[in-house]
Amino acid sequence: MVDVFDISGRVALVTGGLGQIGAEFVKELHGRGARVAVASRGADVDRLESVFGELASSDRLRAASMDITDQASVNAALDEIEEAWGTCPDILVNNAGLDTQPSAPPEVSGPFEDFPVEVFREVVDVNLVGTFIVTQSVGARMRRERKPGSIINVGSIYGMGSPVQDIYAYKEEQTGVPFVKPVAYSAAKSGIYNFTRYCATYWGRDGIRVNTLSPSGVRRDTQDETFQANYTARIPIGRMAEPDEFNGALVFLSSDASKYMTGANLVVDGGWTAW
Repeated sequence: MVDVFDISGRVALVTGGLGQIGAEFVKELHGRGARVAVASRGADVDRLESVFGELASSDRLRAASMDITDQASVNAALDEIEEAWGTCPDILVNNAGLDTQPSAPPEVSGPFEDFPVEVFREVVDVNLVGTFIVTQSVGARMRRERKPGSIINVGSIYGMGSPVQDIYAYKEEQTGVPFVKPVAYSAAKSGIYNFTRYCATYWGRDGIRVNTLSPSGVRRDTQDETFQANYTARIPIGRMAEPDEFNGALVFLSSDASKYMTGANLVVDGGWTAW
């Protein structure tokens, strides 16, 4: 039988590949036989070793130092990948992102009326413009080589709907300083969905599929108990996600198992958006 989930031998590029979810994506793709370029600002062998340990010595894993908001930086990293592995990526995972955590200072987490324009621009630049730049560059190379490919844009439940501000109300009760989940991340992530649909229709006849993977909140040891309790109370499954629980969806979208799927949004959120 043909394994429709087989991605062995393919080349994958994961942006934000040293982060909490990104590192799990990297390990999963590598474990299934893909060659994986781990993209991050200042990515190098030492940083790979600090995150992946002995896995960093694999000849199927390499660092790709890349500023996703800089087209020259992106193309230079892609040139290095092609030189090393003889081809452009078959799989692109646009995972890099910038968000505001409940521990953020009040100047970037206060009322909407006071939210700094420069911070809004920075978040949109990373989450949306950066996704555009990397997708444009990788898609052009896929098309040039006339090879099918899968581009996976990581969205968010906060791009599908507005943040639930009640979850964060306890911050003012505890500290006297309100925390308002900012507008920038939601606005940027919402843009990912139509960007995905645009690219899916534009490249559809070229065999380049483009889909969105939308996760919900991931548990971190640094989150305080009140936040976790408030957030979990809204999830039908009754807990936050573990970092590796999006891997199955990633493999599905990366492989031929989803070869008739493009322009779609695969939601993996513990039921959050079912309310």
